[in-house]
Amino acid sequence: MTQDERWLAKYNEVVEFIESNHRNPSRHRIDEHDMLNWVKANRKVLNAGKMKPERVEKFRKLLELAEQYRRKNQWE
Repeated sequence: MTQDERWLAKYNEVVEFIESNHRNPSRHRIDEHDMLNWVKANRKVLNAGKMKPERVEKFRKLLELAEQYRRKNQWE
């Protein structure tokens, strides 16, 4: 399995998780840590400008999807 195939598999796993659970991976659930860490690591790479061009658009769509299910402050 190449690096691009692994990246795409993890991407699909995270998208499927968000769409099926209607929330982002939690840092409080151990079984979701791998997905959360993958998203955080790729966000760092994107912000540093080192992400491969073919991945940038896909990852931006993932961030838009995650933004829809961002947690809300109960006091607002």
